[in-house]
Amino acid sequence: MKKEKGNVIALLPIGVFLILYLGLGILFEYIMKIPMGFYNVPIVVAFLTAVLVACLQNRAVNFDRKLEIMAHGVGDKNIITMLLIFLAAGSFVGVVGRNSAESVAYFMLTLIPARFSVAVLFVVACFVSVAMGTSVGTITLLVPIAAAVSSASGFHLAFCVASVMGGAMFGDNLSFISDTTIAACNGQGCEMKDKFRENFWIAFPAAVATLVIILVLSFQTEIQGHISQDYHLLQVLPYVLVLIGGIIGINVFVVLLTGIVSGAIIMLAGGHITPMELLTNMGAGVSGMFETCMVAILVAAMCALIREYGGFDALLNWIHKIFRGKKGGQLGMGLLVGTMDIATANNTVAIVMANPIAKEMAQEYGITPQKTASLLDTFSCIFQGIIPYGAQMLVAISAVNELGGELSAFQIIPKLFYPMFLLLASIITIIRSDL
Repeated sequence: MKKEKGNVIALLPIGVFLILYLGLGILFEYIMKIPMGFYNVPIVVAFLTAVLVACLQNRAVNFDRKLEIMAHGVGDKNIITMLLIFLAAGSFVGVVGRNSAESVAYFMLTLIPARFSVAVLFVVACFVSVAMGTSVGTITLLVPIAAAVSSASGFHLAFCVASVMGGAMFGDNLSFISDTTIAACNGQGCEMKDKFRENFWIAFPAAVATLVIILVLSFQTEIQGHISQDYHLLQVLPYVLVLIGGIIGINVFVVLLTGIVSGAIIMLAGGHITPMELLTNMGAGVSGMFETCMVAILVAAMCALIREYGGFDALLNWIHKIFRGKKGGQLGMGLLVGTMDIATANNTVAIVMANPIAKEMAQEYGITPQKTASLLDTFSCIFQGIIPYGAQMLVAISAVNELGGELSAFQIIPKLFYPMFLLLASIITIIRSDL
């Protein structure tokens, strides 16, 4: 049974997962030199192994009781809501597709002089990632455009790609349909609009500072050429409806349904897609969320057992010794989810893992649910945005290589201004809290 003083051994399943996932990732990526090595590791299998370890622990609790504990954890209202939103968001992204995002980019690049094209890339990436809810998807769509901008204008390729990556992490952090936002809000039991308002005043100043730096560097660069490409501006409408609906606080399911219906009408009426292709894309979008859903289920089951065995009590006791007071608790939450992200290279998984621990920390330190959700989402995006083996970095480099370019993570990292400013803004916000 649960021990009030805590049981460090109960945290073993988390350690098993981290060793298994991180160990295989390093083996595949850096020793065996397998492209996207970290993402060839079956994360569901790694979590399934960790759940098995949790089930084998604590013989004082019989297996039937352990199944009941796991079922109670998985059956939590927030977990079920999270799963349904994941699937609805996947359907929306499947409907609107990549053409809508490209239309946003080419519309702005056509109107604005080439000297401002990198700044435009950053702003477009911010908008597209907020609308689509995926940093990896945004990077996949916009890095080829960034490469074209670099080739046509004379801006350094790493500068263009890093600007897209920074903008992509802005939306990953703020979007109402981002899996990180969904995971953080439902894990902490807060409204998305409340988390958005809390988060906005951290992310927006960081974005403004990033834009200023990009403009300063842009004016120091010799530029040439002009970017021009066809676009369909009406395809942007579903994104705008989702963004406005989320900000004003309409129920997230209604917002997503509005986006899906409007997107389907526009894509079909404009002849951009056939009804069969629309259904296929919706199915593909939903399928793309299956692994995330399964991870959420397995983590909920594993954490329910860890909590029952006293693992979270042990971790909280350790955190209390190091981080004191409300400000210390907030910093502790940020470092907790950041450490999880470094280990898993997946900010959604990091949030899902940190959620139950952070919820107990929030109660101990008197931190509001929306503040907790904001901290988890923000710090996970900071670390995810700069690690050289994260999906965002690997996808960006892969896209450049496919276009015949050459770029390394260590050329991009010094130009990732947004994650750096986001970290600074987060620390300032924590320091200024309750002043």
